Amino acid sequence: MAKVGIVMGSDSDMPIMSQAAAVLEQFGIDFEMTIISAHREPDIFFEWAKGAEERGIKVIIAGAGKAAHLPGMCAALFKMPVIGIPMKTSDLGGVDSLYSIVQMPSGVPVATVAINGGKNAGILAAQILATSDDELLAKIKDYANDMKEEVVKKAEKLDQVGYKEYR
Repeated sequence: MAKVGIVMGSDSDMPIMSQAAAVLEQFGIDFEMTIISAHREPDIFFEWAKGAEERGIKVIIAGAGKAAHLPGMCAALFKMPVIGIPMKTSDLGGVDSLYSIVQMPSGVPVATVAINGGKNAGILAAQILATSDDELLAKIKDYANDMKEEVVKKAEKLDQVGYKEYR
């Protein structure tokens, strides 16, 4: 099966990026995960991003905070889908990261999920891969159905006990 590359600029991003990894594991998708600072070690970053296709990577999930150049630089060097995860920051709450990732110049797209949206990034990567993998698509449809059933059960419980007793 195709692989996903997960890259983050700092180990402080790991709690969010691990959500993407957990989703990929749930769907049985191979991935590699690393920490690379595009600003502090550009030579290592360029080598990683330029070699991604050769390593079998089909989608990159890149998380970054503040200036958040990592996803955009991945998109500049890797010509398959890149998903950016803007990290919540202490300075501006992640809006700085969001703007940096979502406002890419024409011709260099980065699909962008919500601030700290690791889980959705993993799901989106799986959906992209599922466009050419019927078995994976079936798993995603099952996942969506399971989410629906969880909501139905919660609504039924609320109907039975009322909002004051609902826990």
